[in-house]
Amino acid sequence: MLVQPIDYFLVVWFTLAAASTLYVGIDQYRNNPEPVVMKWGFILVTLYMGPLGLLLYVLADKEPRPGEHEDFTRPLWKQGVGSTIHCVAGDATGIILAAVITATLGLPMWLDLIVEYLAGFAFGLFIFQSLFMKSMMGGTYWQNVRKSFLPEFISMNFMMAGMAPVMSFLMMGRDMRAMEPTELLFWGVMSIGVIAGFTLAYPGNVWLVARGLKHGLMTQRPQTTGMSNREQSAHQRHGTSHNDTSHRGKSSGHQMKTDATTPQVSALGIVSVIALAIGMAAPANWLNLTLSARDVGGVIMPQGMIMDRDTPAEAMRDMAAADPRLVTVSYDLAAKGDQDLPFRMENGVKVFELRPSVIRWQILPNVAVDAYAYNSQIPGPRIHIRQGDRIRVNVTNDLPEETTIHWHGMILPNEMDGPAEITQPPIEPGRTYSYEFTATQHGTYFYHPHAKPDRTQALDLYGALIIDPADPAAEVQADHDYVIELQEWLVREGLTYPSMPMDGGMPNFFTINGKAYPATETIRMKVGETLKVRFIGTNNGFIHPMHIHGGPFEVVARDGETIPASARFLADTINVGPGQRYDVVWRAQRPGKWLIHCHIPHHTTNNNVKEKGGGGLMVVIDVN
Repeated sequence: MLVQPIDYFLVVWFTLAAASTLYVGIDQYRNNPEPVVMKWGFILVTLYMGPLGLLLYVLADKEPRPGEHEDFTRPLWKQGVGSTIHCVAGDATGIILAAVITATLGLPMWLDLIVEYLAGFAFGLFIFQSLFMKSMMGGTYWQNVRKSFLPEFISMNFMMAGMAPVMSFLMMGRDMRAMEPTELLFWGVMSIGVIAGFTLAYPGNVWLVARGLKHGLMTQRPQTTGMSNREQSAHQRHGTSHNDTSHRGKSSGHQMKTDATTPQVSALGIVSVIALAIGMAAPANWLNLTLSARDVGGVIMPQGMIMDRDTPAEAMRDMAAADPRLVTVSYDLAAKGDQDLPFRMENGVKVFELRPSVIRWQILPNVAVDAYAYNSQIPGPRIHIRQGDRIRVNVTNDLPEETTIHWHGMILPNEMDGPAEITQPPIEPGRTYSYEFTATQHGTYFYHPHAKPDRTQALDLYGALIIDPADPAAEVQADHDYVIELQEWLVREGLTYPSMPMDGGMPNFFTINGKAYPATETIRMKVGETLKVRFIGTNNGFIHPMHIHGGPFEVVARDGETIPASARFLADTINVGPGQRYDVVWRAQRPGKWLIHCHIPHHTTNNNVKEKGGGGLMVVIDVN
């Protein structure tokens, strides 16, 4: 599933890479007189580097016209390309194979880099150099291992010095899908890493070829039988036999001879080791290299989140976007949350069913969020009971992570309270847990998770719990009763992150009962009627000073407790913090459209923009 803009680019890139590789493979075997090992070198490098590999092939190795390969590939810069291609093909193959295996095994990134280096070096030395080049270099296999060791060591050091930091920073950046071999982004990072490794290894390979320490591009032709006069003449001019191999460097046939001095080789080797050390170790100053692909699980974190070498994996997972691939159902703007939750009676107990899952919910005509929701509603369904009722709530977890339910403000048995790992084990995905208690209080309450609440409640796990008093006379009466549940959202680039008051987690959308103004519901009443508003701080991060236009309201209850008549007071703004509840009664004194809104102006915008006079935390009371 394509979930980010980069995914679409990668689809195009790898389509071009496949086409480029197909062209290079066909052209090498049909038209180009390179030895088999170099043919496969260009094929693999084009597979890894895409159109850049094709460009290198066309500019440095593809025979322009029959019989001209020797002259065409003679310049030193092209010989250096051939040497680097050979190095990268072997080393990168070993590195990529190791990266897949270490990610699958869940090894930490620091160990991953070491294993990748060893695998790349071993594959390049023992397979691509000593084995595949044996027929060209002459001698025994182990003689070739000894001869190839030093140039391969230098070349591999530069190669990994380029790849290691690229892989570290891109794999452990915001989008941790780059650590998962099953994700397209992983292969995109590998491609960029190979390009960086090629770039850093190229200068050293030019010098190694110039000094006869490595092979460059070569020409291997069949016998002259059937060749055109032009091709035979060209070979006679070049002084090469038709099955000969020519290369840069002082040599006789296939045997390489070097004029490089020991201090020169030692200096280059030391510099390559220093480059390797910097490339492998420097990322540890900024990244937590103790983490593995299994630790972070392919999460995508918000822009602006501060990550450093001490950031734990759990913090990354908590701030990560809801995975759009886990969405089970989508709803349009007409869908409403906070609907009364039905129940069944079992032996005098009211039994309710709650099922949290991942849904897509529209908060504005052109804005949808990926959210965690109870029974596919935002807010979750309202549990409406009476004081003295015995209730049982069965919670079946369809989320990708653990959960519980806390009954906020309720007096109940401790084992029913909901804090994960304190009063109960968390409800794991696919499991069911039952809560049962008697409602001894009345008033405005709510329920929410107490397992990872900073993440799961911020992604919208909450719902109202309204308890009517056993004695109806104890209820503060009003003509209309309206529940307002507050929420903050962070939506960027099509992904929904849990909003938090920290770097990278600041919200850009705000909702009342799952909608942002102008998509919020309109309350309709007449002059002289009263409205009871139950403000519930179901949000996680901010205090919202909720204000009603058109005259003051009377505060009649706080946190579920009814305020005695003598202690009630008038106000026009009340600060509703996370977890707080206020019941207020407002009288419609004049006709018109009167607002209920948060008095922080930014919280009445949608992504910092006002629409039709506002946004976010706004509701209109239409009084006739």
